[in-house]
Amino acid sequence: MSKIHRLAVGLRAWPIRTLALSLVVVAYAASSAHGQFGGGGNAFGNRVGGISIDAPGMVSPAEKSSRIAMRDALRKQHLAPAAELNQAVQMRMVSLKRLEEAVRAAKQTTDETVPDDVRFLAGLTRIQFVFVYPEEQDIVLAGPGEGWKVSEEGNIVGVTTGRPILLLEDLLVAFRSVEQARQGGISCSIDPTAEGRQRLDALTSRGKAPPLAAMSKALGPQQVTVTGVPADSHFARVLVSSDFHMKRIGMNLEQTSIKGLPSYIEMLKHDNSPLETATPRWWMACDYEPLGRSEDGLAFEIRGRGVKCMAEDEVVDAQGRVSGTGSASSSSQKWADLMTQHYAELSTKEASFGELRNLMDLCVVAALVAKEQLLEKSNCYIPTIMSPDSPLSHVSLHAPKSIETLCSQVKRGNSVIVISGGVQIGSWAVADKVETRPAVAQVREKAKPTGSAGRAWWNPGR
Repeated sequence: MSKIHRLAVGLRAWPIRTLALSLVVVAYAASSAHGQFGGGGNAFGNRVGGISIDAPGMVSPAEKSSRIAMRDALRKQHLAPAAELNQAVQMRMVSLKRLEEAVRAAKQTTDETVPDDVRFLAGLTRIQFVFVYPEEQDIVLAGPGEGWKVSEEGNIVGVTTGRPILLLEDLLVAFRSVEQARQGGISCSIDPTAEGRQRLDALTSRGKAPPLAAMSKALGPQQVTVTGVPADSHFARVLVSSDFHMKRIGMNLEQTSIKGLPSYIEMLKHDNSPLETATPRWWMACDYEPLGRSEDGLAFEIRGRGVKCMAEDEVVDAQGRVSGTGSASSSSQKWADLMTQHYAELSTKEASFGELRNLMDLCVVAALVAKEQLLEKSNCYIPTIMSPDSPLSHVSLHAPKSIETLCSQVKRGNSVIVISGGVQIGSWAVADKVETRPAVAQVREKAKPTGSAGRAWWNPGR
């Protein structure tokens, strides 16, 4: 089994059995797990992103009334930024040195109560450049920036584009998890238990198609596993949430209103080709072009869409062991390609997709800084940001541990199909691919740090 297959994660299929009825059943984990704010002691910390997570870690849908209360409370807490920050600009600079100074001066134990311009990284919606200034003992992150607001769903998004804003707490996790990312990558998985597989196998072997509810009950709650980052972090919840929403879109359980992106179920209804016995697996992975590097190694450009949807079919043997086939059926590959094609538009409609791209940007930056030894080159000292033992920590949320199973169906064929998938962030592989681009040095010169009254951020020429 290839390394990417071992690391790509999600729901694992059980043995396929022929059913009496002409039916394709697609199963997935029922609930999302992503959020923005608060932890066990926060009134809204465990009712975020349309879901609620209790102390034991069970994920369930949040009541609409609680989502409204959360949104209204966050809107009171996070007001519109100052005029200069509220303007959309093609490039905004954020200094890691000054960011370190700001969080140290705030003297907070979590990033939850630091000033908004620091907590929301000055409204950055992507990271496009990384600049090193040894004379300033600084590293600067640069990309498009704008003002922010609390969306109807309670997410912090750009007031101009509606894209999710990069968060300080995700930056902390990305930088502090860079070694874990190098050694094994960052991923999430949602897996049926062995007992659940056995119950479902027994149920579907009786020769008659059982009701969907019976199959969901037989499989039971599925286990959530996060690797490479703390399971109680917002970062982890984004990984699980984005995978969840991808499955719901594929199963026609969540409408995107995006023309040209049908569900996989709809595609199967209109596909006259024979159904494959293999099960489709989709996962979201990094999608970057080779990084641009100045000749002196002091400026880097991060290029590419950031996220792509990958596809591969899996087969299951009599013992329930899963292996990849190395290829994907035409319908499965087509849906993955459409998901990639429309990913940017999806990012403004479902925040978790935009947040996932933000996480990938941050992980690539963290890997680049470590691989190129940029902290040493710049003599930039940021222990509060870098060290997991510093007084500043990410906001601790109830970690998602289990999710109920739901099933969907389409009347075609005689198979049980389990859609699997997940998220895999291979940031070090991205950082390994670099090509010299002299023009990047010119951008670095224009972005040079200014006085800016000691702020952690500034716009070019100000």
